[in-house]
Amino acid sequence: MQRPEAWPRPHPGEGAAAAQAGGPALPARAGEPAGSRLQEPSLYTIKAVFILDNDGHRLLAKYYDDTFPSMKEQMAFEKNVFNKTSRTDSEIAFFGGMTIVYKSSIDLFLYVVGSCHENELMLMCVLTCLFESLNHVLRKNMEKRWLLENMDGAFLVLDEIVDGGVILESDPQQVIQKVNFRVLQSAKEQIKWSLLK
Repeated sequence: MQRPEAWPRPHPGEGAAAAQAGGPALPARAGEPAGSRLQEPSLYTIKAVFILDNDGHRLLAKYYDDTFPSMKEQMAFEKNVFNKTSRTDSEIAFFGGMTIVYKSSIDLFLYVVGSCHENELMLMCVLTCLFESLNHVLRKNMEKRWLLENMDGAFLVLDEIVDGGVILESDPQQVIQKVNFRVLQSAKEQIKWSLLK
């Protein structure tokens, strides 16, 4: 049997450390010291996705948990993230206990936010899928003007990629195909109702 000091230690915010901070503690397995379990895997990997312009103003945002419950807190978080990331060439940042992957294109900044325990490669797959899908929907014009004119398509793309914080799709071709199908269905419904009037 291993000595107790050789057991994996929990990260801050989980297990016994979370219980001391007021969070739920995970139950220990038989023969395992209390508080030594790692965080349980979850499908809810995305905390937020947002797109800012080159001045740091929100163009599109979706938050999937209560980390930032009010609009004021969300805007402050976005401003802080933008100030930290707008002048760097890297693609990943750790800020406020969260993992943030981001990409810029002309006058847009795209961000995907996950917890500090999330796999950066998974978050980057979501970001790449979002970027490539939007690039296709905007007809290779990834600029603020075109995004604002096609905001309904941008929200459709985002809804096909992430739902409630769960990653649904990471293949841009599949996302584009589903978005085109939804647009076609909507057009059929509009034609049907206009003929029935």
